[in-house]
Amino acid sequence: MRKPMLFSSLAVGKRCTFVHGTRKVLWPLPLAMVLMIFMLVQGTAQAQVARIEFHPVATITLSDSELLSGQATGKPVTIAGVLNLPKPGKDKLPAVIILHGSSGPGGTNGPTADWSHRLNALGIATFGLDCFAGRGIVSTSEDQGKFGRLNMIVDAYKALKLLSRHPRIDPGKIALLGISRGGQGALYAAMKRMRTAYGSPQVEFAGFMALYPNCITSYRDETVTTGKPIRILHGTADDYNPIVPCRAYVDRAGKAGADIQLLEYNGAHHGFDAEALRKSIQCKTCQTDRRCKLAEKEGGLIVNLETQKPFSYSDACVETGTTLAYNEAEGPKARADALEFFKSLFGLK
Repeated sequence: MRKPMLFSSLAVGKRCTFVHGTRKVLWPLPLAMVLMIFMLVQGTAQAQVARIEFHPVATITLSDSELLSGQATGKPVTIAGVLNLPKPGKDKLPAVIILHGSSGPGGTNGPTADWSHRLNALGIATFGLDCFAGRGIVSTSEDQGKFGRLNMIVDAYKALKLLSRHPRIDPGKIALLGISRGGQGALYAAMKRMRTAYGSPQVEFAGFMALYPNCITSYRDETVTTGKPIRILHGTADDYNPIVPCRAYVDRAGKAGADIQLLEYNGAHHGFDAEALRKSIQCKTCQTDRRCKLAEKEGGLIVNLETQKPFSYSDACVETGTTLAYNEAEGPKARADALEFFKSLFGLK
């Protein structure tokens, strides 16, 4: 029988003790990060992983213009990551780093826990990041401007460097999976300029998967990728991040030689793979730039092509009102397609 997880000293800024089985990990964490870890661990209990580890990830916070300019220094911040090792032993395992969406990593039935469970069942380790709590953010759903759209790229490369040094992880078999806002991060982390600016010469992602990402913006050198496979899973009925701009991007990148594919799921809305959304949600306050046409200009500035002025979330093209819903027919197909990609990528049977 699994031993219960106990938490002591939950006061902000105090040293926290996590007990899982006979293992203890101690370090100072703010309360929000402790609670995030608790939710993620409870969500992964069903996966029956052999070992759960908690790792602080030192990163920086940048605006999109700073990031696109390749700025290497920003506001230092520590975010949290939960590593699930699916089996005991000393052999090195493939791993997937998971980037969450605008509402955060979720709870016991949330997307991070759900994908961790499915990947762990294949013998793949997962490292679920919380890019929000360490920055004092709960959600960006109603205000996407409070956090840079691409900052998760920096977080992902910081996590990659940390994970590549872990004794149980194969540094040549670490992939990136992003969901919604995190999907945008996963998709554009594949740009060569992003790896050059924020990655490490010693290690690179083996592949990239983006679930229903935002493809509205055209970036400089966006079709010049690392050369590793990129897969996008997207629903044709998505009114949060529409699929049409992703089709155009895949066409451009494919013609430039990128190993990129778009897998389309007919009639599927945003979150179509998430069984927690069996009861669809009409989010009247969720902010979306689905009608905007944006492009990167000199100095990393994102410009609204309709107004030719710097883009902000107060622009007229920004709207609210989106649909999030599981799709009984397409959800299982998408999950199967995603898992088959990772099995092939890592050479698993």
